[in-house]
Amino acid sequence: MARKGSGLTVDRRKFLTGVAVAGATSVVTPQAATATTAASAAPARLPSALPPTTQVIAAETGMPQTDVPRIGGVAGSDYMVDVIKTLNIKYLPANCASSYRAIHESLINYGGNKMPEFLTCTHEESAIGMAHGYFKVAGKPLLSLVHGTVGLQHASMAVYNAWCDRVPVIIMGGNDLDAAHRPPGVPTIHSAQDINALVRDFTKWDDTPVSLQHFGQSFVRAYKIAMTPPYGPVMISLDAGLQQEPIHDNGEKLYIPKYTPTSPPQGDTGAVKEAARLLASAERPVIVVDRAARTENGMRLLVQLAEALQARVVDMGGRMNFPKTHYLSAGVATVNNADVIIGMELSDFWGVVNSYVDNGEHGIGINRAKIKPDTKLISISSVELNTKSNYQDFQRFQSVDVSMAADAEATLPALIEAVKSAIPNDRKAAIEKRGEAAKKSRAEAQARNHQLAALAWDASPISTARLVMETWGQIKDQDWSLVSQSGNVSSWPQRLWPMEKYHHWLGGSGGYGVGYGAPASVGAALANRDLGRFSVSIQADGDLMYAPGVLWTAAKHKIPLLAVMHNNRGYHQELMHVQRLSNFRNRVANLGNDMGPIGTSIMNPDIEYHKLAESMGWWAKGPIKDPAELGPAIKEAVAVVKSGQPALVNVWTQPR
Repeated sequence: MARKGSGLTVDRRKFLTGVAVAGATSVVTPQAATATTAASAAPARLPSALPPTTQVIAAETGMPQTDVPRIGGVAGSDYMVDVIKTLNIKYLPANCASSYRAIHESLINYGGNKMPEFLTCTHEESAIGMAHGYFKVAGKPLLSLVHGTVGLQHASMAVYNAWCDRVPVIIMGGNDLDAAHRPPGVPTIHSAQDINALVRDFTKWDDTPVSLQHFGQSFVRAYKIAMTPPYGPVMISLDAGLQQEPIHDNGEKLYIPKYTPTSPPQGDTGAVKEAARLLASAERPVIVVDRAARTENGMRLLVQLAEALQARVVDMGGRMNFPKTHYLSAGVATVNNADVIIGMELSDFWGVVNSYVDNGEHGIGINRAKIKPDTKLISISSVELNTKSNYQDFQRFQSVDVSMAADAEATLPALIEAVKSAIPNDRKAAIEKRGEAAKKSRAEAQARNHQLAALAWDASPISTARLVMETWGQIKDQDWSLVSQSGNVSSWPQRLWPMEKYHHWLGGSGGYGVGYGAPASVGAALANRDLGRFSVSIQADGDLMYAPGVLWTAAKHKIPLLAVMHNNRGYHQELMHVQRLSNFRNRVANLGNDMGPIGTSIMNPDIEYHKLAESMGWWAKGPIKDPAELGPAIKEAVAVVKSGQPALVNVWTQPR
């Protein structure tokens, strides 16, 4: 919007000159003055520039101006801070930028750098990733600020991850809308008519306020939309003029809208009863969950439903939905023999009940059904209420028998009661027997997992099973939280660790964007720090290299985190893709001088992640190649983390 006159004007060139003079005088030292005197005694030579005038000498040696015109009245960005504070947002991770300098100044000076506290980030993708991880522990969204077009482009991958993972993040992007008054050059290059268009396809809502009152309404609305299931990121374009101008008295007093949370949508009563009837009459019911448990209470409700039916539960891992130690916890192959399957908040129902063989005949994938033709399917998913179409995160269409566009956790209490009412007395003995069979199957599966984990136990590079279990051995007595597992370690934590609490596992990135693990783990560790928990991550090498500057942010803001590197020195999934295509085409993969096909390895030279971490203020050790040294190294790191510092152990590992 146009910058309206406030009665005070500042000549931009004179202001910048004053700033430059202030900067110059602040660095003059007695030693420098002595050097200048000595230089004047040297033999005369032709001057390389005109001698300074009296005015320039006075400017360079005198005190800077103290009467630079100040803004008249209350800054508009101060009102913005007042609005933000009403929503109790605790932190603001961001990379500083001129396009939002006014609200930055208001946040740290007028707002006292509290609620929210500014967290200095070195990359916008890291800032959004931190907010992503933080929410999955705290259950509260963070605010982040990004710089115009370029900052939002940097952030966009992390925004997409949050969208796919159904995580609320409030993003504000500085922008200079008024082409007639904005500064030329870089500020104009970094401006756009509609910066929100960059992320509109993967945000729930966006707006561009044109007045302060408009901002107040839009910010509260953005928060409300982000926090209504299905959760998701929201975006506000923040005009520089609107931030910088004083509040104008136009006869209408500014107010801050009240925030009232929206009740999550619940399943239709008739659909809930039909789903209960199908489940109660099933011989082999299976519950499949992905992001069903939004809170710890969601886990408890799922346990109640599963035990009422003695139904196996397949947790796809988008959240910690169901205790891994429960006898009804089962693998995805369980769906093959099911006669009724209820899917809750599944990101890919089609993928649950079908299989896909890549690189089949003629190089085209092959689809195969996993389930029997007469298997009944029930879906409860709030994602059906999203109406985006460009990005394909909604996956393939799967026909079902009962479909509820509703929040699974909010629908569970009614479904549990309906199931209990629908089970006839003469079925209860058979249901109990089903539970006994599940206990036996669970015990057999655990025995197999322990046998498989023992394979190559003493190998070097270190097996992923040993990496995971040596880590567990050192953190088991803590109130631990696995905040990220960015590399593929064959799901050993889920298979072997006693994951029972909601914070034991936070899920993945959602959009499978590499670079999520490090910032999300730092954000989650921040939330765990405030709750007194111990944070640990299995940190992949390739993931860390996307934006390693987040290590510095963790050290700067004293965020304790144990990062155990899964350093397999390559992008192993892509290695397998290239190798498989080479085999399919009857070719020998070109390895160059590496261990994997050209373009898939991170070696020659090997990255010394421990030194990288040390350079950014972490305690670090490595590379650990001998499995006998791994446990003691992690033990040292745990002690460091318990003292309040971040620590990294660089471990050379097998590929998976």
